[in-house]
Amino acid sequence: MNRLSIGRCELYYEDSAERFAEHRHKPAILFINGWALSGRYWQPTVEALRTEARSITFDQAGTGRTRFRDKRPPFTIEGFAEEAEALIEHLQLGKDAPLHIVGHSMGAMVAAEVFQRQRRRATSLTIIACGIFEYGAVDLRFQLKMLSAFIHATMKAKKLFQLEPLKRAFVAKATARPIPREYAEVLIEDFLTVDDEAATAVGTFSLRYDISLHYIKNLLTAEAPMCLIVGDKDKTIPPVGMSTLFEKRKAHSAAPTTFVRFPSLGHLPMLEDTPAFAQVLHQYVLSGSNQTVEQIHAGHFQNV
Repeated sequence: MNRLSIGRCELYYEDSAERFAEHRHKPAILFINGWALSGRYWQPTVEALRTEARSITFDQAGTGRTRFRDKRPPFTIEGFAEEAEALIEHLQLGKDAPLHIVGHSMGAMVAAEVFQRQRRRATSLTIIACGIFEYGAVDLRFQLKMLSAFIHATMKAKKLFQLEPLKRAFVAKATARPIPREYAEVLIEDFLTVDDEAATAVGTFSLRYDISLHYIKNLLTAEAPMCLIVGDKDKTIPPVGMSTLFEKRKAHSAAPTTFVRFPSLGHLPMLEDTPAFAQVLHQYVLSGSNQTVEQIHAGHFQNV
């Protein structure tokens, strides 16, 4: 169990190099979590990549095992980025081996900010299930309002999600395929224990127009390989935004951008089909097979 004492919090993190000394010389992946999640849901991916990557997961302030200091810190993109930067510096990531930054869902906004701040150290950026949108579209505005309403409603009724029917509904909204029971429980436990103020703030700021514009700018000006991953059956964030991001990247950046779509997966591809998700990271991130191309991945479905 590792905790890094920084101004914002006592930051809990796990580094595979603590278990496997040889990982210190392997390419590193820093995983940045989605809304109301701790770093635990990355564990199947960490294990799948164990022979080829040093994996670092952490719990952002307000989630999981990270502890506040004297008071709650500001819950902002910049604040969460500072946590990741402190961890990068503490572990000296990106100095002796490549550093790949991977962000999921609302954590992708943090990942994009971290990448821009760490351009000298970071080799690539991977964005999962957090696209960009044309905010003038009426149907999209409606979907985003519904997402905002969902966030506020679930936080107000959080205790009810201890009931089995609501647990199942919560997991079903995030997935299109069954996931291991252990990780379904992790999702629920993380949600029930997340700091309410942190979760509400993250869910709110991620939908703000000005913050979205900054996110778009970060993505379109990142002159480095980028991998985009989405499940076409995502019921949490409209997957069309990832297609929009891919087209914008092609038009604005000469850097290679790989877009991988999973037709049968939802918002959590790393849990819904871990072997296929890990294969994508292996092929397009760790192996440096960088090209501007759209791939439709059939997946490696397994019974769970």
